[in-house]
Amino acid sequence: SFPEIRSFLAHEIAEQAQKIYSKDYVIAGVATGAIGIGMLVANFLNAPFIYVRPEPKSHGRQNQIEGQLEPNKKVLVIEDLISTGKSSINAVKALRKEGVEILGILGLFDYGFDLAVENFKKENIKLHTLSDYHHLITEAEKSNFINPEDITLLNFWRICPNERQPN
Repeated sequence: SFPEIRSFLAHEIAEQAQKIYSKDYVIAGVATGAIGIGMLVANFLNAPFIYVRPEPKSHGRQNQIEGQLEPNKKVLVIEDLISTGKSSINAVKALRKEGVEILGILGLFDYGFDLAVENFKKENIKLHTLSDYHHLITEAEKSNFINPEDITLLNFWRICPNERQPN
């Protein structure tokens, strides 16, 4: 069931977080897709949780970051899906403005687009994910979920996502 899968994925991310970053940091979920998984990760780690909107609210306190965040804290950003990296980088920039140290980003899945790799490198952000497009295609091919003739098209799409088919 979906709740069991979500709990399993959060547990896997929490284990990765402990292996890579040890302990003592705030978990930040990127709105909106990673709020739920981020909360579960924080729960597994017994860590404080915050989330980051794409932009400040237009009303009320106009917060972009929700939750208690003190300056000089270490923050681990949780993301669900990485395509260009834009939403993740936007969240990191908002957090850095608050004077915190960004340890890195842990995500569920990464398409591996060159643009994202360049964007994360430019912003000096470490990215780790549970899986990625290359492994998804490899496993789908091994299990005969996709036809071998479709591999070329799928690999082309990853390199040129805006193109319909290879020439």
